[in-house]
Amino acid sequence: MTYKDQLQRTIQLESTPRRIVSLVPSQTELLVDLGLEARLVGVTKFCVHPKHLCISKPVVGGTKRVHFDKIKALNPDIILCNKEENTKEMIVELEAIAPVHISEIYNLEDTFSLITMYGELFSVAASAEDLIADIQVERKAFQLQYQFKDQPKATYFIWKKPWMVAASDNFIDVMLNEAGFSNAFKHEGRYPEIDLEHPALQAADVIFLSSEPFPFKASDVEAFQLKFPEKSVKIVDGEMFSWYGSRLLKAYTYFKSLH
Repeated sequence: MTYKDQLQRTIQLESTPRRIVSLVPSQTELLVDLGLEARLVGVTKFCVHPKHLCISKPVVGGTKRVHFDKIKALNPDIILCNKEENTKEMIVELEAIAPVHISEIYNLEDTFSLITMYGELFSVAASAEDLIADIQVERKAFQLQYQFKDQPKATYFIWKKPWMVAASDNFIDVMLNEAGFSNAFKHEGRYPEIDLEHPALQAADVIFLSSEPFPFKASDVEAFQLKFPEKSVKIVDGEMFSWYGSRLLKAYTYFKSLH
């Protein structure tokens, strides 16, 4: 059987994969919610949803560094990766072990496409269709309840020392818009380093400090609030803005709490 991944790479499979190694936390969660937990034979230390996975499944490393010998010993039928989460060097070595499927996610359409791909790859098409439909119901309900005429401008911090924010051309930017906010840094690309005197930050109405990848604390909120007393400063759940897949089922309810 021949499949294409989201980089349009061709993958040859002899049959429906029964032994899956997932090296992307949000995709691991998606597999579980598609009813494929029993087929997972290896995960990363960051695959924390559901919480028991790191105990019940072999952990093969992180997202940037893995133990190739452990993965090989698991005899996987397929290895699931992501263009941004995993490195090119990793992919080369992983391809010598098993077929590698790579995702590339920038927006909701990409997410729905990946869910559909997994439905076909793992013979769970009906579950994939149901999941997409459920996400769309949540999204529509949120949009009907919050019909924003003027979206507050938000700055979304992902790192400290140096200060880094999520700008355009990434999934966080898309989810900020989905949540009813305009990205104050939408005219810049990807994840720029900034200083706290940046004009776009000065113009923001809201400052979001993400819980990941840098774990901002209450003390960071206090420091920002002192510097910007006129702005709303909040720690937000980074998973709701950066985890694609089945996490979207919970995202829109969470976004209500931000308004």
